[in-house]
Amino acid sequence: MESPFEYVTVLISIVLGMGITQLVSGFAAIVIKWERVKIYWPHMILILLVFIIHIQDWWATYELHAYEYWRLPTFLFIILYPVNLYILARILFPPRWAAKEIDLKKFYFENYRKIYLFMIFLPVHSIIENIFIGGYSINDQVVQIFLLMILVPVAALNRKDEWMHKAIAIIFLLIMVVTFAVAWNIFLIKK
Repeated sequence: MESPFEYVTVLISIVLGMGITQLVSGFAAIVIKWERVKIYWPHMILILLVFIIHIQDWWATYELHAYEYWRLPTFLFIILYPVNLYILARILFPPRWAAKEIDLKKFYFENYRKIYLFMIFLPVHSIIENIFIGGYSINDQVVQIFLLMILVPVAALNRKDEWMHKAIAIIFLLIMVVTFAVAWNIFLIKK
């Protein structure tokens, strides 16, 4: 007989798999239409980060294996994160690739506010889940709060300064690398 954890994580894994499929399919479309696609590297960094966040969320879901009592409202709250990631994965790519030339810089600046809106949800959800389900304090949420301090003003003020978006992409990449280096043992699954 399967445990409640195994039961509820199946749907989480399916939704995360759908998001990963969107990301890999979108990247494959870029490769297939390589001659017609104008790459914008900050956009490509976001695609990479969202891919890694999908994997990280799947990995972090294992922390819930000790959670004894599962209720539908708790599960619905937890699955909002992978659902949001799926939507984010979907909106990172043009809906149609039929144009003679696909300018990902133009696409990014036309859609970055939507992308950032769904990105803002991620640290907000993480803070709430970490405090109420994970038992962490608000003081443990430094990275999430820092991300909000970057994302919210840029999205709210509709800033399209290219240098700012390039700097944000580099900052996000650095946060990811530093987080993996500092929290190396946190991302450890042991029996």
